[in-house]
Order: sequence, then C-alpha cells, then structure tokens
Amino acid sequence: MVFERGDDASQREQSGEPLADLPLLAALIPLRRGPSQGPSIERAWTARPDQQPGPGDEPRTSAAGASRIMVFGTMASRITGLIRSLLLASALGLGIMGSAFNTANNMPNTISALLVGGAISSLFVPQLIRAAKEDPDGGRRYRDLLLTLSIIVLASATVACVALAPQIVSLYAGGYTGADRTMTITLTRYCAPQIFCYGMFVILGQVLNAKDRFGPMTWTPVLANLVMIATLGGYMWATAGEKIGTGSGSSADQRLLGLGTTLAIVLQTVALIPYLRQAGVGYRPRLDPRGAGLRKSATLAKWTMAAVLVSQAGSWLMTRFGNSMDTRFKSQGVGYAAYTNAWNIWILPQAVISVSLVTALLPRMSRAAQAGDPASVRASISFGLRIAAAAVVPCAFAFLAFGQEICVLLFGHGNTDQTMVRNTGFLLMALALGLIPFSAQFVMLRGFYAYEDSRTPFVVTSWGTAVNAILTVLAYYALRSTPWAMAGMCVAYVISSSVSMVITGLRLRRKLPGFESRRVARTHLKLGTASLLAAALGAPLTAVVARALGHAAIGASAALLVGGVVFVVSFLLAARRLRIHEISALAGVARARLRW
Repeated sequence: MVFERGDDASQREQSGEPLADLPLLAALIPLRRGPSQGPSIERAWTARPDQQPGPGDEPRTSAAGASRIMVFGTMASRITGLIRSLLLASALGLGIMGSAFNTANNMPNTISALLVGGAISSLFVPQLIRAAKEDPDGGRRYRDLLLTLSIIVLASATVACVALAPQIVSLYAGGYTGADRTMTITLTRYCAPQIFCYGMFVILGQVLNAKDRFGPMTWTPVLANLVMIATLGGYMWATAGEKIGTGSGSSADQRLLGLGTTLAIVLQTVALIPYLRQAGVGYRPRLDPRGAGLRKSATLAKWTMAAVLVSQAGSWLMTRFGNSMDTRFKSQGVGYAAYTNAWNIWILPQAVISVSLVTALLPRMSRAAQAGDPASVRASISFGLRIAAAAVVPCAFAFLAFGQEICVLLFGHGNTDQTMVRNTGFLLMALALGLIPFSAQFVMLRGFYAYEDSRTPFVVTSWGTAVNAILTVLAYYALRSTPWAMAGMCVAYVISSSVSMVITGLRLRRKLPGFESRRVARTHLKLGTASLLAAALGAPLTAVVARALGHAAIGASAALLVGGVVFVVSFLLAARRLRIHEISALAGVARARLRW
C-alpha cells in the first residue's frame, strides 16, 4: 500500500481519516513501489528464487532497523555534541577567544564542504547505485577512482591551509590584531588536518549509505564528541580558576585545544574503516579515469561545487561580520561565538528528524528516479516534508517563546556571564522561525539530487544567497554601532531561507507534476496555528516566573518548566482539534523506534 495522492488524499483529510497507514509510517519510509526498488528489504534476504543475491551481494538492513539505528545514533551524537558545546562555552566564554576557536575549528568544515560538500555526497549515492547496477565489476572501479581523487584533493587542500593560515584568518577575521590574530592563526594550523578527515568521512559514509549501512555514519560522531569532551575537560582542569574568556590563552592551552579537537575528527574517520571491510568494500588506488563514467560525475559536481561555493559566501559574511562585532563589543556575547552556540541549539530538530529521515529516503528515491517511478519520489518527498514538519514547526515556535531561558540554562556557566547568555538567547529567538523553511528546503532539494539534477539546487542556492547577502550587509551596516547587528543578520537569514523554500517548491512542482503541495502546505499551516497558540500561552507564563525567581539558572529552569508544560499541552490539544494526523503518526514512529 502507498500514500494516497491528489483529490483522494484531500477527501481523506477532510473526513478525518488517517493520511497514511500507521504501519507505513512506523517504517519511517513509504513502502516501495513497482520494479524501481526491487524486492522488499528485510534483515534476511526474502526475494523470489530468481532474485537471490549474487556472490558479492549482502543482505541489507530493514527499513525499520535502519531508521532505528539512525535515530538513536543521531540522538546520541546530538546529545554529546550539545554537552561539548556547553563545555566549550563554559571554558572559552562567548567573547573573542570563543570566536577565535570557533573560526579556526569551523574552517576545515567550510573548506571540505567546498571540495566535497554535502550536496556532492547526495549525488554520490545515486552515482554509486547506478555504477553498482550497470558496471560489470559492481561499481568497484568507479568507487576506487573517486576515493583516490578525493584523497589527492583533500590532502592538497590540507597542506595549502597550513601554509596559508594567515591569509585565511585575514579573510574571516580581518579585525583581529596582535595576540588575538596570532592565536587564531595557530589554532587554524592545528585544526587544518580536519579538512582531510571531514572530506573522507563524508565520502566513506556515503559509500556505506549506498549499501544501506546507515549506522556507522551516525554513531562515529559520538566518538569524536567524547574525545572533544575529554579535551575540554582537560583544558578546564589546566586553566582552573583563570578568567580567560577575553584573553588568548597560553601556547600550551592552544595546543591542547587544537590537537585534541583534530584527534577527535581523525578517530571519527578511522572508525569507519572496520565497517567498510565488514560491508565488503575494498580499496585499490586508481588513476585511470577512461571509461569509468567520471565525466558525468564531473559534470554533476560542477554545479554542485558552484552551489556550495555560493552558499559558503553567505557563511563567510556571517563569520567576518560576527568577528567584527566581537572586537566592537567585547565580552557581550553579540558576535560569532554567540551566533555559533545559538545555531547549534537551533539546528538540533533539523539534525535529529529531517537529516535522519532524508538519509533513509535518498537511496530509495534514487532507485525510484532511475527506474522512472516519479510517484514513489513524490510520495517520499511529501512524507518527509510532513513528518519532519510535525517536529520542526513546534520546535521553531518553542525557540521563539523560550530562547532566553534555554540559553541561560545551557550556557550560563564558567567564563560565560548573564549578559552573554541573554544576548545569545536573542540570537536564538531571531533565528527561530527560519527553521521551518530551512528544513523544508533541505527535504525538497533531495528530490532533485535523486534525479542527479545538480543545476537546479545551484540556481536555487544562488537566489537565496543573493537575497541573504544583500540583507545581511544592510543589517550589519545599519546596526553595527549597536549590539543588535548579529540579530538583524539572523532575521535576514530567516527571510532568505523563506525565499529559497518558495523557489525550491515551485521548481519541484515543475520537476514532479502532481506533487502534493497543497497537502503539505495545509499540514504546515495547521502546525503553525497550533504552535502559535501554544507559544502565546506559554511565553507570558515563562516571563512571569523568570521575573519572580530571577533570570539565573534556577529561575530559568523553573520558568522553562512551567512554560514548557503549558506549551506542550496547548499544542497537543490544538493539534487534536485541528486533526493534525502527522503528530499521531510521528508519536507512533517515535514509540516504534524506541522499542527494541
């Protein structure tokens, strides 16, 4: 059975019937249709006799099992990542030192994204599936060649980053001088090897995903977070009693932070190797591209790299302007470090729900697209959008209502004072509603990648980045004499994300005629109505409790508890009244995933 579509779906919704079968939702993906995706995937191979696996094939993980592994892995990764972020804010504060470390530590991610990119990894899965299906060697030569080229490019970029660290720091933190600049350059060089590790982690993880081995890529980041937590614990022990949030730290402190962070990413990447061997993935260096189908991959990658480059231009503006705000308003938490921490909280619902969902859906969407089954692709995207929204929309309104209390509770410790955390809370509130279009666009873009269409995401990204760049520059220069410039830039990002979502939706309707856009829009509208009502009731109560008990950690905890309970109860009651069936479906999925 598959999702109902078109007018029949609308009639079922109006009549109050479930929008999809709960067994289907419990599997976290739509049941596969037609010949596009082969036999049902089970933990044991259950194909017909004429479809038995060959010598090189292995049984794939069941859809329910894969989703369970990813949900638990993503939750563990995000929880340990949150602990890491809390320790980082406590150890370094939200001033210049925190911004300097975040600038240096985020640089490898930025560069590896330019070279490999999350979008390229989305293209890598369809290409691997195609090669495995069509090539006589099951795609081994193609995989070995791409891995070899990736190793060469990433290693070269790592060496270049070490050599050009001063120029890179000038590009991202041009306002830093003296000890602050020296510290950032040193940390950048310590963190440079992460470029190679991040890039290889993405590529190797997608090799495993193409074989329906989702667990390693979601669980190995937990190891990295644990190493980073130990590093920060050692750093805080070594600097016990020192107020260093606005200083540069000693050379030994910088070495511990830089090398400890890099070690965490190295171990995260190396930990994938045993799983690759278990999946039967070998590697032999190759540099013989003739006949490997690399030309098509290069054509696809051309547009994808252009899209990533354009999107990173917006990230560069936020980093540069954020570091500038830190030099203008030292120790106030209105710059890049505060923005990074607000972003880490803001992105949690997207990372736990949308990313896990899309990671499971993409290989199956790719198989459907390659077999000419657009109905399955439409159903998968509609499913992903509606189920993700059931969690993302209320979380966005909760961030808007309780941003202050969340940040006080999480970051109000160590070298971070109340002024810093309250300003960080304002940034979280400014970003809050942007989570909705951000998540929706993330899901929709995977529909284009399933068809190996990388040009459309480039066009969409270019428009969104252009709007974001214009609004970001306007916000910075209009507000840079005040502490509110970063909040203005966050609002600019929300607006540009909404523009990108609309453009992506229009393009998707052209790509997949008959897409359930009205059904998806109705679900989002109902969720927004219920969330707005819950926020309107919960936020005032939170403010009253916080005013009565104070804005420190105890008062924020009590206020968040009272307001949060009112928010959740109000939302669930409104959702029931509005017949938002995706809430019940998501709850059923969560219960199924948490039951071993």
